[in-house]
Amino acid sequence: MTDFQKYIQRYLDLIPSKDWLAELNKSGEKTIGIYSNLTEEQSKFAYAEGKWTLKALLLHLSDCERVFQYRMVAIARGDKNNLPGFDENEYADKSYAHERSLESLLDEYKLVRKSSQIFLETIHPTALQSKGIANNNEITVETIGKLIVGHNYHHLNIIEERYLSKLGWM
Repeated sequence: MTDFQKYIQRYLDLIPSKDWLAELNKSGEKTIGIYSNLTEEQSKFAYAEGKWTLKALLLHLSDCERVFQYRMVAIARGDKNNLPGFDENEYADKSYAHERSLESLLDEYKLVRKSSQIFLETIHPTALQSKGIANNNEITVETIGKLIVGHNYHHLNIIEERYLSKLGWM
């Protein structure tokens, strides 16, 4: 197994059931449920110095999902280019999440997730198996869709363990 495959597998292993499309919906609903119950002040919380705030983490989820969406569309439509990687920390540093309201960030997340759901629920089944190159690694559209889910669950686990517990939610 390559390092890339190991990297991906750690996210795929977090998907609680084989029905990853249902888990796409569930992970989105859980994220929305948590963030809908935060106050604006709580959304500015970071569990340690130099860590993202809950606001920044939410925008990170939206940013990553957008990148994954682009990759899925490009590969499903037959793009043979090596799709670029991205630096999540650089994206977060330049996101200005702290200048936005929690409501705005949550609205954006909901729309980005809805877009993923529509795309993945309506894509032709054969296109899910389309292969392309992203960040110098071969990957299928389906695997990228699953990455959206696993990545979301990864961050939900971090939110519960490192943020909500310190905010007195757990």
